[in-house]
Amino acid sequence: MRETFPEVLEFMRTRRSVPAKTMAGPGPSDAEVEAMIAIASRVPDHGKLAPWRFIRYAPNYCHTLNEICLARAIERDPALPQEMRAFEQTRFTKAPVVIAIVSRPQPDHPKVPVWEQQLSCGAAAMNLLIAANAHGYDAQWLTEWVSFDEKLAPALGLRAGERLAGFVYIGTRTTPKTERDRPMLADVYTVMEG
Repeated sequence: MRETFPEVLEFMRTRRSVPAKTMAGPGPSDAEVEAMIAIASRVPDHGKLAPWRFIRYAPNYCHTLNEICLARAIERDPALPQEMRAFEQTRFTKAPVVIAIVSRPQPDHPKVPVWEQQLSCGAAAMNLLIAANAHGYDAQWLTEWVSFDEKLAPALGLRAGERLAGFVYIGTRTTPKTERDRPMLADVYTVMEG
């Protein structure tokens, strides 16, 4: 007889990301973050390549990143509105913990195409969200322009050949969770018959 896990199914059915801008402390401890990363690493990974890695930004470095991103945003748009300047000054300090998920595929692997390796990276990011929620914290996976700006890559910790899959912000919500619209099953699920 198969074993079921109703609590896990209910957790997955109701799991919801929370906007980073609505987070505060407390955040996870170092030990909890390490446990989350261990869970996040348990994803499909054909060839055992680990085509991803995680970078946690220490709180003091988050303040440094805010200044670096603000300077880069102004370089990109000297007329950057004041409200956007204020946003950039808090980009990496909205939540107690910010972790980058880095895609690092092996492009010349003989058996595992890059696309499959990138999917594994996305699965690792999703697992990190689930692990944060399962530890009792709120989380959100964001990309935004900083994930794709090549000039910021070194400051964000990227090495040659790596790309950001985004950042997972982890903390405690300051406002109630709300549900959002979800796709209708008929719009995203098809059964093919012979």
